[in-house]
Amino acid sequence: MTMTEKFKILTKYIKDLSSETPDIETFLFVKDNISKYQLNIDITSKAIKDKLIEVNTTLKFEDKEPNDKKSYYEIVYATIIRVNDEIKEKKDLEKIILCDVPTAIYPDLEKLFLNLIHNSGHPGIKLEKKIDFNKLYNERFN
Repeated sequence: MTMTEKFKILTKYIKDLSSETPDIETFLFVKDNISKYQLNIDITSKAIKDKLIEVNTTLKFEDKEPNDKKSYYEIVYATIIRVNDEIKEKKDLEKIILCDVPTAIYPDLEKLFLNLIHNSGHPGIKLEKKIDFNKLYNERFN
């Protein structure tokens, strides 16, 4: 069974979008320190109804250092999928949710998230590491 047959993406949309920079001092401090910011990713899901699942992929870009001046960026991206009737195993479903769906939507999600950060006054920022959802999935379960 190919990846496309396992599930179908019905729709995807921004569920929540947040960019917080409290004041100009923070902005200037962040401009100098944003290279230390780290990308965090989280994936949750919930069954909607028969064979329909909402997969929420959350990206956060934040400063892990303890300091007063920080900006905060977050996007929650919802993807509604219909899972093929053949998929019965919990493990197959987990792989679709944690691996296949995020891999499929990530290029769009990354573009949206970068736009947010660029429009928040940091046009030079790139998200360095490409996220390998297969690897993350395998690390989680092995």
